[in-house]
Amino acid sequence: MLGAFERTLALRYLRGAAGTDRSFLRFVIVAAVGGVAVGTGALLVATMIVRGFAREIEAKIVGFGQHIEAESMDGLPILAADSLAGAVAALPGVVAVRPAVLDFALLRASGRASAVDGAVLWGMEASDQPFVSERTRGRFDFAEDASGRPGLVVGARLAERLGLDIGDRVTAFSTRGVGTDARMRPRVATFHVAGVFETGMGDFDDQFALTDRARVAALFDYPPGSATRLDVTLGDPDDADALAARINADIGAPLFARTIRDVYRGLFAWVDLQQRIIPLLMSILTIVAAFNIVGVLLMIVLEKAREIGTLLAVGASRRAIRRLFVLLGFLVGVAGSTLGALGALAFGVLQARFRFVPLPADAYFLDAAPVEIRLLDVALVVVASIVLCTLAAYLPARAAARLEPVRTIRLG
Repeated sequence: MLGAFERTLALRYLRGAAGTDRSFLRFVIVAAVGGVAVGTGALLVATMIVRGFAREIEAKIVGFGQHIEAESMDGLPILAADSLAGAVAALPGVVAVRPAVLDFALLRASGRASAVDGAVLWGMEASDQPFVSERTRGRFDFAEDASGRPGLVVGARLAERLGLDIGDRVTAFSTRGVGTDARMRPRVATFHVAGVFETGMGDFDDQFALTDRARVAALFDYPPGSATRLDVTLGDPDDADALAARINADIGAPLFARTIRDVYRGLFAWVDLQQRIIPLLMSILTIVAAFNIVGVLLMIVLEKAREIGTLLAVGASRRAIRRLFVLLGFLVGVAGSTLGALGALAFGVLQARFRFVPLPADAYFLDAAPVEIRLLDVALVVVASIVLCTLAAYLPARAAARLEPVRTIRLG
């Protein structure tokens, strides 16, 4: 058990209130606490951002493809898609199955002949609203306007390139089959821009335009009731691999099911790589913190050598001196990790609200650094920092306990 003697001196040393050179001792203590605070805060910020990336990217990709995508093996439209969707929906663990029609088209903004660009038209039910309701200008609505033109919800970057705004008219050209038959002319459909969505993921905001499934199927001359894929939502995303295998085994041709991680393997590999870096960061910061504490406490031992010798001479035990410096290391860890954790939490809260750290969407798929605050992460990092600081203090504590009282008092 620690006595009042060890606690009192450890707190005095932590405050830097005693000694012949107060400014030096205070600098040493501030450096120790600051080093632990920076290490703890940096690790927590890195963890928050990496977890935020994983959450945001997975959530947005799942919004585009759900947990499993089932497509046709031969690349042709899936006939009787609603019937197959019902068979998939009957499997245990499946929450919903949504047939969708996706194909490439050319979009032209009416009144601007040069405003033409390629896009992926995604036909769905308006009730699906997969991912963008909270970040959509206008309405997520495919209903016809007064002129009978159905609604189109366009990605923000695609809308910017075409110069589109809410209410503008857009003409879509389907080139399906044109290259194989010179007599065929492109099929044409006209839409009005009902909304502009922004996911923050550059590739998706740049490519997709969403509208009614039946309209897209008619534009590309697909048979009624067909789809190009089935989007499967699960109750537990961890079951995706097993359910994809079951769809392939139980239903089979013409469907071929893949998990969303398989479809976007590159993106998820990038996220997983970031998450694997966290243990490496923790190891490096651990070593730096340990050396920092050892060096700082050894300087305090040298600074306080005469005082330690005097304490030993008047009856303090070597064990008490050792406990004193272990406690000092513990207090440095508590102060530093607490400050670092508070700073990291403040950064996380402010970044989540104001998004003041932007990112280039082309490179990172997001327009601002995402954060996810997990109290368990904070607790683990703080506890680990305190434990490491306490363990690192053992070497200086032993050095202090081995000082010879007579020699240190004479040298002082």
